[in-house]
Amino acid sequence: MHAPIPFSAALRERSSGAHSGSESAGFMADLIKGEGTRDDYVALVAQHYFIYEALEAAAARMRRDPVASVFISDKLTRLPALEADLEFLVGRDWRERIAPLPTTRRYVDRINRVGATWPGGFVAHHYTRYLGDLSGGAFIGKLMARRFGFDTNGIGFYLFHDIADPRAFKDVYREQLDAAPWDDAEKERVIAEVLLAYRFNTELFEDLARAKHAPASVA
Repeated sequence: MHAPIPFSAALRERSSGAHSGSESAGFMADLIKGEGTRDDYVALVAQHYFIYEALEAAAARMRRDPVASVFISDKLTRLPALEADLEFLVGRDWRERIAPLPTTRRYVDRINRVGATWPGGFVAHHYTRYLGDLSGGAFIGKLMARRFGFDTNGIGFYLFHDIADPRAFKDVYREQLDAAPWDDAEKERVIAEVLLAYRFNTELFEDLARAKHAPASVA
């Protein structure tokens, strides 16, 4: 009799295609290949701000939940770094010069909804964003720094100074997923929410590609 597959492994396997599809979207692929512009990068940072503002507000609400609180760590907090990045990239008036794109608004609405009522849904978005950041963030940050001549200003979002060993951190996170007291139906709901989060990411890259020549994200 085969041992059951750990939930973290099942989640990773079921979402691997969506993850690859999100990363291969034209806008992000161009940015990674060096074909995107500084303005493209700034537009991405601006949209990240709205997403993480919602996600970290949800984390503040979920801190008292016995299941969701296990996954919340101040070491992951990205909002102060994003604010500093935007001040460096856009200027002190950055708050007046950025706006969420249509997909970002829908993404934020979804995070707000599940982040107020559904611990498993919150964890799904938390997992999708932060484990992705820890996995590819350092690489992307280095690429952007080299491409646009940044030092650490402008790429603070990708720098997790408080996490000395990202791999070990992710291993513990996956152990926490495996230990979550979810039945099979709830696990399926969480996986579906992770797939939805990846779809939002892919559609956001499509929005960004369409907005490249319009003042929708950064005026």
